[in-house]
Amino acid sequence: MYLRAMPLEKTSSEVLESWFLTSSDRGNDASGLDRRRPDGLAWSTGNRVETLVHGAVYFGRLLAAIRELGPGDQLYFTDWRGDPDQLLSDDPDSAVGAVLAAAARRGVQVKGLLWRSHLDKLGFSAEENRNLGEESNAAGGEVLLDQRVRLGGSHHQKLVVIRHTAGGDRDVAFAGGIDLCHSRRDDADHHGDRQRQAMAPLYGDRPPWHDAQVAVQGPAVGDLEFCFRERWDDRSPLSRDPVGIMHDLLRHTHRKASTLPPMPADPLPCGTHAVQVLRTYARRHGGYPFAPHGERSVARGFRKAIQRARRLIYIEDQFVWSTEVANVFADALVASPSLHLLVLLPRYFDQDRTLTLRPNQVGREQAVSVLKDAAGDRVAIYDIENLAGVPVYVHAKISVIDDVWASVGSDNFNRRSWSHDSEIACAVLDDERDTREPIDPAGLGDGARKFARDLRLQLWREHLGRADGDDRGLLDPAEAVGTFRDAAQALERWHLDGRRGVRPPGRVRPHPRIQPSSTTRLWAEPFYRTIYDPDARTPEMRRKAEW
Repeated sequence: MYLRAMPLEKTSSEVLESWFLTSSDRGNDASGLDRRRPDGLAWSTGNRVETLVHGAVYFGRLLAAIRELGPGDQLYFTDWRGDPDQLLSDDPDSAVGAVLAAAARRGVQVKGLLWRSHLDKLGFSAEENRNLGEESNAAGGEVLLDQRVRLGGSHHQKLVVIRHTAGGDRDVAFAGGIDLCHSRRDDADHHGDRQRQAMAPLYGDRPPWHDAQVAVQGPAVGDLEFCFRERWDDRSPLSRDPVGIMHDLLRHTHRKASTLPPMPADPLPCGTHAVQVLRTYARRHGGYPFAPHGERSVARGFRKAIQRARRLIYIEDQFVWSTEVANVFADALVASPSLHLLVLLPRYFDQDRTLTLRPNQVGREQAVSVLKDAAGDRVAIYDIENLAGVPVYVHAKISVIDDVWASVGSDNFNRRSWSHDSEIACAVLDDERDTREPIDPAGLGDGARKFARDLRLQLWREHLGRADGDDRGLLDPAEAVGTFRDAAQALERWHLDGRRGVRPPGRVRPHPRIQPSSTTRLWAEPFYRTIYDPDARTPEMRRKAEW
C-alpha cells in the first residue's frame, strides 16, 4: 500500500509567485506601476484589506473617512456613474455632491475623473455625472468628465483614494464594484435603496442590490493612487466629440486637468495581506501614454489564478458572458476533475427592453453552455432573493479560488471587462494561514488563507441564512458545494409548492437557463458581440486565445 506524499508547505514568496502575475506577465512595460517599487515586484505586502459587503456599509465608511479630511488632505476618485443627490447615510446632509463640495470648501484637494457617459435616453448617466462634477467644482474641487476610451467603451473603474498630509495610519483606498449613485445603498436585509435606479419591474419599486468594495490600507494605497495619477496626468483631450465639446463650452465645463502635488511616500506596512492591482485598458486611438497597447492584467491575472484552481472556484458576477472567457474556466475544469465552479448571478438582467434583454440572454447562454459542456454537474449557477421573495440584483464582482486567492474589483467576466473598458481590481493573498480543516484544500502546499476563506464564508452565511460563525458543512469544498445545493433546492421546492408551510432558510435558488430561439439568436448575437460585449484584442490575439 502506497501513501500519496503530501506537498511541502511553501514559503510566502513561492506562493505569491505561483498566484500573482510578475511585472512582465502584466504585458504593459509603459506603466510605472511595478517599477515604482524598489524591489520591482508586481504586488505589495504588509497591507490590511477589509471587504465591505453591501453599499450601506461602504458608504458609511466612506462618509466617515471624507469627513475626517482637512486642509491640504487629498481625495482622488474615479467612477462610472455619480449621482450628486445619492445619500451616503440617513443624514440628509450626506448627499455625495454635498459631501464632496463640503470637503473642497474645507481645503481638501478633491480631484475626480467621471466617465463622460452616453446619453441618459439610452439608459446611461450623462446628466448625473455632469451635475456631480459641476457641484464639486463650484466649491473648489476639480472633477473632470473623461471620454478617453475606445469607441463604444466606458471608464468603469470605481476607486476612491484618501491621503492625509500628516501621514499616519488613516490613509485608505476603496476599490470594487460600487458606484457613487442610486440603488447602491442597500444592506444585508436587501430591502433596496430608497433612491432607486430605473430597472426592470421584476425588481420592484426598491430594487434589492448586492455589491462589495474593499478598504485597503498599507503600501497598496500607493499603488491605487498611482493608478489614478496615470489617468489624471494623461494630456490627451478629455473628449473629441464636437457636440460634447460645444456642450462643455456653453456650460463652462473645465476641460484640462491641473498638476497634482507630488505623490507622498506609500503608507507603512500594517497587515498580512499581499495585494496585486489588476487593470484593463483598451487599445484605443492615440493610446494611453501609460498603456499605449492597452493593458489586460485583469484577464491575465484571472487566467493564472484559474489555471491553479483544483477544488473550488466561487464567483459573484453581474454577467458571466463570453465563450472566450468561459473557455478559461472550462480548460481548468477539464484539467482538474475534482474542481467545482459555483457562480452567483442576478436572476434577471437589469433592463428588460428587447434590444437589451435578448442580446444579454444570448451572451449568457453561450457562456453557460461552454461551462456545462466542460464539467456538467460540477458547474452550479445560482441567484438570490430577499426574504419577501424579490430577486436581488447581483452587481458584485468577487472571486475566491481554493480559499487561497481572492479578488474584488469593477471587472465582470466578459470580453468588455477583459479587453475594452477601463477596470481595476485588487487580488489579495493573505500571509496568515487558516488552521481549520482542510488546511490545504487544493493539496498544492499553498494552504488555505484567512482572507479568502473568511470572505467566502461571510458571503455563504448570508446567502444561506446562517448566523455569524455557523460554518457547518461549508469548509471542505466538496461538502460545501453540496450544502449550498441542498439549501437552494429546498427553497426552490418551497416556491414550486406554492410557498406553503415554513419558508426554508436562506436566499439562494438555482438559476434558470433561458434558451433563446434560433430567430432571436440570428439578430441578437450580432448586437451582443458588437455592442454589449465587444472585444478589443487584435485579430492575432483572438486567434491564439491570448489576452
